[in-house]
Amino acid sequence: MTRLEPTTTPEPTAPLKLVAVSAGLSKPSSTRMLADRLAETTDRELAAGERKVEVTVVELRDLAVDIANNLVTGFPSPALRTALDTVTGADGLIAVTPVFAASYSGLFKSFFDLVEPDALTGTPVLLAATGGTARHSLVVEHALRPLFAYLHALALPTAVFAATDDWGTGADAYAGGLPARIDRAGRELAGLLRGRTPAAAADGQARGGAGELDEADDAADADAVDDVVPFAQLLANLARPA
Repeated sequence: MTRLEPTTTPEPTAPLKLVAVSAGLSKPSSTRMLADRLAETTDRELAAGERKVEVTVVELRDLAVDIANNLVTGFPSPALRTALDTVTGADGLIAVTPVFAASYSGLFKSFFDLVEPDALTGTPVLLAATGGTARHSLVVEHALRPLFAYLHALALPTAVFAATDDWGTGADAYAGGLPARIDRAGRELAGLLRGRTPAAAADGQARGGAGELDEADDAADADAVDDVVPFAQLLANLARPA
């Protein structure tokens, strides 16, 4: 008689956390519409590769008062704290702002001012913006990209700008128009996320080897201090005749 050994079912892969931040002020909003389209495209691309995704949208319009209060008091409300934790805990981020005075909106900037400078380190970010005219399309490059470079995020090469005409029948159909740009950006973000370990699992792995990493970092820091040449000595070397 053959004995059947109990089989273990492998644990399902933890879903990736995709977070879209929308700074639109109206309801409905073209900014929120663009955020939804980008999230849907990324989700679809990942689903085709059998990767599970949890999509969350953070509406900054609903947090405007909380953001202002935090800037003057230094204390976030529970709702704002949840939003910040959601954004900083994301595996991938979609950031969309309307254009105000040729730059990102004050609400958008105020929210990301509350994000710790290293909290988004290495996080893939799809940058997007909406505006009344295509003349503002470079706002993504001269305003958004430097902001997320400061936050050490990994901004995708392809960004998406949607002017008012892009949503109507008079949209420029060159190279597929706005739908083609959304598809391209979504595929790029999905491609980066496809090989990532979900944040929850990555945190657990990091905690497992934290002691060894800390010791290695301390040793590296000590070596770096020993290698530093005092500035006065550098000036003295420059002053010596050849």
